Amino acid sequence: MLRFGLRAHDFGPCEAGLLAERIASYGVSSIQLALPKALPGFPTEPGHLSSDFAKEIREVFAARGIEIAVMGCYINPIHPDAKKREIQLRRFEEHLRFARDFGCSLVGTETGSLNPDSSWHPETQGQAAFDALCDSVARLARTAERWDSIVAIEPVADQHTVSSIEKTKTLLDRIDSPALGIIFDPVNLIPKSGLKESQAAFLMRAFEAFGSRIVAVHLKDFRMVQGRKSEIVAPGLGQFDFTVFFKLLREKKPDIDVLLENTTPATATAALEFLRRLAAEA
Repeated sequence: MLRFGLRAHDFGPCEAGLLAERIASYGVSSIQLALPKALPGFPTEPGHLSSDFAKEIREVFAARGIEIAVMGCYINPIHPDAKKREIQLRRFEEHLRFARDFGCSLVGTETGSLNPDSSWHPETQGQAAFDALCDSVARLARTAERWDSIVAIEPVADQHTVSSIEKTKTLLDRIDSPALGIIFDPVNLIPKSGLKESQAAFLMRAFEAFGSRIVAVHLKDFRMVQGRKSEIVAPGLGQFDFTVFFKLLREKKPDIDVLLENTTPATATAALEFLRRLAAEA
């Protein structure tokens, strides 16, 4: 059965025990944990993780019935500064090394752009950028294979290197590793200009292309304003077709972690109730 969870940093930052208590009050069983976003003052450079620290954090959440489903380690794998890119890759590799001690196997990132902050750059969709990404991801996948963990790539339309269903499939085909999977955020893969097909057709194409490689799901909602995907909102407050999505998810990945995005303490309860109802009806 689907397991609904939350991003920890949407309810922080604060110390781990208080954060776990806050999240447990929503009745969820899993989280995505991005340490620098969730825990105050946690460093962003590599060299600060250890097995003991990871086990301590895991136990704090486990005591409240919460598993860490994904370690968020969002880097720019094609950062234009080679030295800074190397530091970010080393930080991701450190997460891969200790992921199992946190009680999970997945370490997630988006795929960046040729701007340092991963914002839109006119050459990000070019072959050179994609080749550079593949070099980085192949390196991370080799590290993940060593530590029995998984590099979880999250595609994002328009601005990131992997920006479409087709590029997602190409990445998976090119780096044929069991240590590479996809975090599927369907709203992230809808272009800002909107879809030229129905949401059902779009979702079916995505599941056909890489459904077997999905390792976690991110869910949020969106609204079209004057023909543009202009507003991202909590699940249930927009125009995403959750009914079709849950039917496909139950068929292809019935026991996966579904982590809500763009929720706050004010919207999380209603969003969870909405999603659980639709998932039960699917």
